[in-house]
Amino acid sequence: MARFGGLGLRWEMMARGIGAGLCVLGLAAGSGGAVSRGEQVAPPTQDEPIRTLHVYANLMQIPVLVLSLYHTQLAPIPGGRFSVSIDSGPPFRPTHVRPEGDDPISLSILLDARGPEDDLLPKMQDAIAGLAPLFLQPQDRISIYALDCSLAQSLNGGSVGPAELKRAVDLALRVWADRRKSWHSPRCQQALQLRDALSLVVEKTYSIPGRHVVLAVTDGSDKGSKHSWDDVRILAQAAGVAIFGLAYDSISTGVVPNRNFEDNFNSACELSGGTVLTTTGRGEAQALKKFLGMVRGRYIVEFPRPVESAPGRHDFRITIAKSAAFIRPAGISVPAADPAVLEDPMTVRPDASEEPAEGMGGVPTKPQ
Repeated sequence: MARFGGLGLRWEMMARGIGAGLCVLGLAAGSGGAVSRGEQVAPPTQDEPIRTLHVYANLMQIPVLVLSLYHTQLAPIPGGRFSVSIDSGPPFRPTHVRPEGDDPISLSILLDARGPEDDLLPKMQDAIAGLAPLFLQPQDRISIYALDCSLAQSLNGGSVGPAELKRAVDLALRVWADRRKSWHSPRCQQALQLRDALSLVVEKTYSIPGRHVVLAVTDGSDKGSKHSWDDVRILAQAAGVAIFGLAYDSISTGVVPNRNFEDNFNSACELSGGTVLTTTGRGEAQALKKFLGMVRGRYIVEFPRPVESAPGRHDFRITIAKSAAFIRPAGISVPAADPAVLEDPMTVRPDASEEPAEGMGGVPTKPQ
């Protein structure tokens, strides 16, 4: 679980029904995940006292995945139709809503070479390389991992083109590919299972600037990780990392996820702000482009941080009026208001009318 300023900080998203996305908002002392808002003052003249510019991190930005019931893109939705509720409190309008567009992303791709997805892997070199430069752009940071006998990493937050991406995939899969060619290669002892590997990838992705996304090419099967799927979910929500999956399916349409992957894997993806896509093994390139289209098509929902909110977990729900959409917010880590700053007479208190009202559904935690 990510920690900021010594206090545990996490999001949990528990989607309930259609047309709404629900999270648990965590607040803690420290920094990260919020947008600064300041009061601009004119420079003093010779006879005027020096004035202080007060800047507070009090606006939160949440990436929100919004799709149709068939997991396809919808027509643009006006920001005025979005509503936010914290701890089952009264709904309020976000300060601002916009498409994510070309915001820089930190994307980690985990290639699982332990199961049926290994039928996809020989084709992933060209499919991943084909994402640059149109779908992956110079401002994006890419990491490549392969899970076989151990977890191999060949690219760590690089800004690269097609040739470099292709070489990175080849390098990550080299041991697996060499063993696959040899009939006499012994079966390797699995040093790391999927959930533990995914937890490591989430932690590393969080440390790289950009909107954090992980794509796991896997069916979600796990044979004995120390971490549970619940651990992976909580970590991803705390770190603000949306997990997407790409699973192999010989009869997939690529539209409605089937059940040929672990339900718990699907839940971890959706509850972190992502989803699972499928491919037959003949449409990897198209599936990857569809995945990035979902990421670029997310909405950035911005609203003020509740000033009086206690550090800990708080329910957070996003709804869209007149919509039966599939809504999945990503997690975020934000700082709670510093009591010392609030008590300082020089502090400019926010307008109470602009503060979100919380309900009684939060789960505050004690400092650790």
